[in-house]
Amino acid sequence: MTTTTAGLAHGRTLASFILLATLAGIGVGLAKVTTALYAISLQASPLQLGLIAGAQTAGLLLTSLPCGVLVERLGPLRLFVLGSLLAGAVYQLVPLVPHPLYLLALTLLVGLCMPCRFVSLNTVFMQQLAQMGEARAGWFRGSQMIGLLLVGPTLAALLVDWRGAAGSWSLIGLAFVLPALLAPLVLRFYPAQRRSAERLSLAALGRQFGLLRGDAQLRGNCLLDFCVQAAAMFFAFFIVAITVQDYGWSAQQAAALLSGHGLAFILALFLLGRVFGERSRNGFVASLLLCSAALATLGLGQSAPLLWAGSLLLGASLGMLQVATLSSYARSGLRLGHGRVAGLAALVGPAGSMSGCLLGGLLGARFGLQPLFLLFILPFAAFLLRQLRRPLPDLSARRTSP
Repeated sequence: MTTTTAGLAHGRTLASFILLATLAGIGVGLAKVTTALYAISLQASPLQLGLIAGAQTAGLLLTSLPCGVLVERLGPLRLFVLGSLLAGAVYQLVPLVPHPLYLLALTLLVGLCMPCRFVSLNTVFMQQLAQMGEARAGWFRGSQMIGLLLVGPTLAALLVDWRGAAGSWSLIGLAFVLPALLAPLVLRFYPAQRRSAERLSLAALGRQFGLLRGDAQLRGNCLLDFCVQAAAMFFAFFIVAITVQDYGWSAQQAAALLSGHGLAFILALFLLGRVFGERSRNGFVASLLLCSAALATLGLGQSAPLLWAGSLLLGASLGMLQVATLSSYARSGLRLGHGRVAGLAALVGPAGSMSGCLLGGLLGARFGLQPLFLLFILPFAAFLLRQLRRPLPDLSARRTSP
């Protein structure tokens, strides 16, 4: 497949792509916070709150692989616009029936639309990464995280204060539709339809999932990505409970710790790709060592300085590892098809995140939440031993100049 010569390697076009990814993340961040506040205002039970929180992830898991097939057949632009318009329309319907179960159903519907946007953006970015250079492998994910973790929640708090949770949905729907206006300027570098694109069918989905059986490099990278997402979500979901319940921190202190971790993760995605992400064996080993050290600090530390150090170090090291996984996904896409690999990546991430939450829920009551950080050391130590004994080819190969 021939790519456009300039593409995202052109500074202005790359800036537009980052803006598009950030806007897409802002919409998700807005919706997540507002959904939680609206569910509380509807007096949802704890069970209903949990189901609503997991509904969007469930939708992602259901449609990630189909979107990996559709993005090759429809093209990223049409799929992104379709997902944005559908999600925006669903959010307009939320205030019509003020009931938690209705909110649950619509949240699931929105989750079904989300891979249309994420897979489309990821497909284009992976295709263009060879020209941009792998030092920028984390920029797409970092842009999303800025919107999702930093800008979106802040805007949601302001919006709810201004219009109330029930009155915010029309503007949230608009936040999903607006990126569709920018998309034609950014997503035109991928063909509207590849000649080899398959029709969406159960057989096509089976072949896409079968890539994991037939490609050891992709399988190993998906497993690493799964572990990264599980550790990140476990920290994000349970660190507030650990610090507030076990150490008497205030909610503001716990939120500051969580924000610092997120900022370290984002900065690593943007700034450390050149050092750690370009198939550098030493960088990969260092990332795994730092991650293990951070998890040990969080699992054993009992003072604020140690918890802060572990949190920041975990954010930075997980960001480094995320750069490595994103670079490897892009290289797999060259062999197997960017859309198919993007669909798998969109499945692995949410599955890992959900597993991190389930691990805490199932084992936290018996062993305590904080000691579970030590459990996460095991998979990263296994990757470290594998790398030291038998270096991964894609991480030790020479970098190809864009």
